[in-house]
Amino acid sequence: MAQDGIDPQLLIFRRQYLQLFEPAFLAWPPKQLLRDADVQSWLYKHLFNTAVHSYLPSGRYQLRVLKPLLAKIEKAIEDPNQDEIDDDLMKHLSFLISSDLPSEGTAVQQRSYVTFTTLSPDGSRSVSSTSEPTLTLLERRNLISGSMTTGFRTWEAALHLGSYLLSADGQTLIKGKGVLELGCGTGFLSILCAKQLGASHVTATDGDQGVVEQLKDNLFLNDLDDGKQVYSSVLKWGHGLKGTWVEDDFDEHPYDTVIGADIVRVLPPSEIMLANNDVRPTIEQRSRR
Repeated sequence: MAQDGIDPQLLIFRRQYLQLFEPAFLAWPPKQLLRDADVQSWLYKHLFNTAVHSYLPSGRYQLRVLKPLLAKIEKAIEDPNQDEIDDDLMKHLSFLISSDLPSEGTAVQQRSYVTFTTLSPDGSRSVSSTSEPTLTLLERRNLISGSMTTGFRTWEAALHLGSYLLSADGQTLIKGKGVLELGCGTGFLSILCAKQLGASHVTATDGDQGVVEQLKDNLFLNDLDDGKQVYSSVLKWGHGLKGTWVEDDFDEHPYDTVIGADIVRVLPPSEIMLANNDVRPTIEQRSRR
């Protein structure tokens, strides 16, 4: 059912846009909606107006979406005497074109706001008639750090696990519980648990110091930066935990649920070579049989 009379197709388009879907994969609204003046006004207000949304996508991404959007609106218009393109959309296009935007190559390496709409798949969470539950992150969607971490963007596995945690069954694992996340990356799951699923406390960990440092910005964006509900720190796997901060943290906030999505340990080249040397004799022996 539409919210406040807004067509569901527009809501889907907005969710995908704020999540930085590639323009080719956006579910573009149909012609009958695009030619409507009220719809065009809504699109400007909810996709491009910073007075309504503080954390919009980058100017370069906005331009990549606005150009084909205006082209589709122009094609949808049947009677130029009755239908026209919204002035605010045209003005915003002129503003973006005249702005000193970074090149495509530079833009994909920069941090951008990504906003996820966190609706439960089974309708187990009530949604306001005026807004949808969201969380916003700063991500570098095309960057892998020098230490080979992939933690500067949110990956599909985290979204799938988040979808489960938003379900009725998933919520029972989080609400009122102490949560430990391994390989938190951008913090999507930790923030979801703390901000919207009612976790009593969340400890967000990652093996990369740079990732943990940038997580602080995402906690700030979601009003979780006071350290009371979410604690973040580096956790290196394969090391003893006795006498470390983990032992103290567990004593204060026992972990009821441990979560992790798409987590891997990337071996340095020296360890990969050792592993290959250990395996090679076995392979050679088998090949001789």
